Amino acid sequence: MTLLKEIKSKIDVLMRTYDSLKNGKESLLDIIFEAELPESVYNSNAIENSTLTIAETEKILLELEVSRNVSLREVFEAKNLARVFEYIKNKIKAKNIDEELILFLHKMLIDNINDNIAGRFRKQHEYVRVGTHIAPAPEHVGAMIESALLDYSSNHTDHFLEKIARFHLEFEHIHPFVDGNGRMGRVLINYQLMQQGFPPIIIRDKEKSIYYASFEQYKSKQKTGIMEKVLYLALLESLHKRITYLKGEKIVALADYAKSGGLSVRAVLNKAKRQTIPAFREKGVWKIGKLEIVK
Repeated sequence: MTLLKEIKSKIDVLMRTYDSLKNGKESLLDIIFEAELPESVYNSNAIENSTLTIAETEKILLELEVSRNVSLREVFEAKNLARVFEYIKNKIKAKNIDEELILFLHKMLIDNINDNIAGRFRKQHEYVRVGTHIAPAPEHVGAMIESALLDYSSNHTDHFLEKIARFHLEFEHIHPFVDGNGRMGRVLINYQLMQQGFPPIIIRDKEKSIYYASFEQYKSKQKTGIMEKVLYLALLESLHKRITYLKGEKIVALADYAKSGGLSVRAVLNKAKRQTIPAFREKGVWKIGKLEIVK
């Protein structure tokens, strides 16, 4: 799939607005990033079947006591992923994505979980399977990652979301690590976006069925269209959220917004999911800046 012209145009318009508003308001963007961090960590770990809730993830990141017994592994998964997100935010301009960076971030991600596999690709006899997909043999991993990185860096024709979608799909196809492949892949998506001046995105656990469908499409047809849709909807939502805050608009729950205008909540929710209105989620709740309601 090649991104439709109207989608590219919409992203361009929103980015111009975002860039014009953010100057001098970097501290606000930092606050948004910090407030969003538990949600980002929760969703990425939940996709990998973590049992932590958003509230529990937030407590763990704040070093507060969680009301139930949770595994030490899940605690480290939350803390480590938060550290990785914070690291890439602060180092985004220092280094282009390469094998050294990927291995460094993986070591940080798996620290205190399984130090024997942290910061290295799979080696001889280390095979992995995801569903029905058996990842390539470990002896091919290094060369395949190098090829994926080269394809990404040398592609100067495709739209940036098309490039990121293909790299992510190929990275997950390779599954270079014994553990942490999904979380690392989603970290790299945000690294790639943020290097180009875009805000980070959240791929949400509630929508993992379409996210997983993108891997099946890539495996069977070498197509990237579903993943491109996942990425552009998440990016539009991230931009809408930040622009709303940067404009200082009053933020209300989407359901209240619909009711106050005599609109169907379901219809407005569908528009939010398609990102045809500037709605966004916070801790799973759809919200919107309170503007004049157009029926």
